[in-house]
Parts: sequence; structure tokens; C-alpha cells
Amino acid sequence: MDLLRPPNNVTEFAFLGLMQNPHLQKILFIVFLFIFLLTLLAILLIVITISLSPTLSAHIYFFLIYLALTDAFHTSAVTPKMIIPLLYQKRITSWSDSLNQIFLAHFLGGSDIIVLTVMAYDRYVGIYKPLHYTTIMSQKLCSLLVGASYSWGTVCSLTLTYFLSELSFRGNNIINNFVCEQAAFVAVSCSDPYISQEIILVSAMFNEISSLMIILTSYIFIFITVLKMPSTGGHHKPFSTCASHLTAITIFHGTILFLYCVPDSRSSWLMVKVASFFYTVVIPMLNPVIYSLRNKEVKETARKLVNTKLLCQ
Repeated sequence: MDLLRPPNNVTEFAFLGLMQNPHLQKILFIVFLFIFLLTLLAILLIVITISLSPTLSAHIYFFLIYLALTDAFHTSAVTPKMIIPLLYQKRITSWSDSLNQIFLAHFLGGSDIIVLTVMAYDRYVGIYKPLHYTTIMSQKLCSLLVGASYSWGTVCSLTLTYFLSELSFRGNNIINNFVCEQAAFVAVSCSDPYISQEIILVSAMFNEISSLMIILTSYIFIFITVLKMPSTGGHHKPFSTCASHLTAITIFHGTILFLYCVPDSRSSWLMVKVASFFYTVVIPMLNPVIYSLRNKEVKETARKLVNTKLLCQ
């Protein structure tokens, strides 16, 4: 079946956006454009820093590159389509473009979940079994884990997009959101939304529960191992290497749990818009900032690279 077939009697959807005030929309366009460019610049800086520095050779930085690239694709797929209507007042999107955007959002979001989970396991091996770290976390295993994260993101995205494509729409093409968010389309469908809603809930709950169990288990062992270290100074470095990862996990999973796993959150479309904005715009911007500001090694390496470039000029 062609997933991009148009729904019954509807070939385009009109988005209400964040607000209707034209003056505020122009201000928002400038703000969001600045955030978008700043996000891409920060991600580019992280990727270049890790790629060029031999000191950042631990596998956690290998995973960080893929997390940064996923965030770059995520914000590039969503933000331009969100801010252009603020400038030109055009909020019409075709059904095929809507499905493509939803597919990319689920694919990149699902991949992010697995990469963050794998990073927790990497920290567990590095701290709990440091002598066996290079043996357990081989380059081959790391590549397989990254490939598995993108494969799982593809499976989840195809499943959710398929069930969305089966919905029927007759006449009602007004979407109360500013991005292509699956629940907004389910809300205006004339089909029975039960299956689609359950698929979204089950998929989100499975991903959240399985990933959080691995993350919590990993950090329990990390916490026990660090407490057994003899000196207070020995406690600081392991916790500092995990701080940025824990911050990113808390923000990412907190937003997902609110958006997909808390039933009452969908009673207010304003809250849905806020959560969608946070998930699609803020988180991809925060991740590179968190990893660059909370990680001492990344900061020091970036500073040295910048100073070297300035001295060479």
C-alpha cells in the first residue's frame, strides 16, 4: 500500500500555528531562526572538536557525534517548515509532506532514545568494568549499536506512519498545532481513533520503559561503584562525566513522557503545542549546549582548537 496516498476528500492541511498576531509572528521568526542557526553551529563545533581531537577517543564521544548529527537532522527537518509560515503567512501542507515530516520526527526521536540508552550502558562499562572496557565496547559493537538505534527508529516510524495513513479525513483539515504531530491528525480524523491512539501509547510506553530500565540499572551500578571508591576526589570525575548525559536524559524523557504517556496532557492543546515545541526545537538546541558546557573535556578541547586556529592566522 502506498503510504503517501491522500486521505478521503482532503489533500492539504491548514495549521493554526503558535499564534495569530502578525507582529509577534515576525518576532518569533527572528528568534526561531537565531535558535536554529545557533543549534547547527553548536552541533558543528561539537562534531569538529571530537573528530579532530585524539584526546576525545572514548566511545562515549563516538556516540555523542551520532546524537549530535541526529539532533541536526531533527531540527533541520522541523524548524524551517515551522518558521517559514511565520514570515509568509502560509500554513498549508500537503498530506504527503505531513506524513514525511511525521516519519522523520518518529525516526529521529526513536533513534535518539536508543543512542541515549547506549550511552548510559557505555558509562556503566567504563566505570563498573574499566579494565574490560575496550574489550567489551569494541568499535564493532559500537557501530552495531548505532546501526541498531537507526534500525529501531525506522521500524517504529514506519509502524506509526502506516496506521496514520489508514485514517480517513472528510472536510476537516484544520490542524491545531504548528508542526506535523501525529495526535493532531488523529484528533481531526473521521475514522475510529482507538487503534492509532493505542499504537502511539504502546510504542511510546515500550520505548520509555525499556530504555529507562536500562538507564536506571546502569546508573545504579555506576552509583554503587563510585561510592566504593576510596577518596572524595575519585568520586568527582565519574559523576562529572555522567552529569551531561543525565541532564540530557532527564529533559528528553521528561518531555516524551509528558507528551505521549500522560493522558491528561492531551486535554489541553496549548500544553501539546508547548511540549511539541520543546521536543522539536528546544531539545535539539539544548543537547549540544549541555554536552559542551557540562563536559569539561569537550570544553577544554574546543578552547584549545579555537586558540590554535587563532594563533595560526
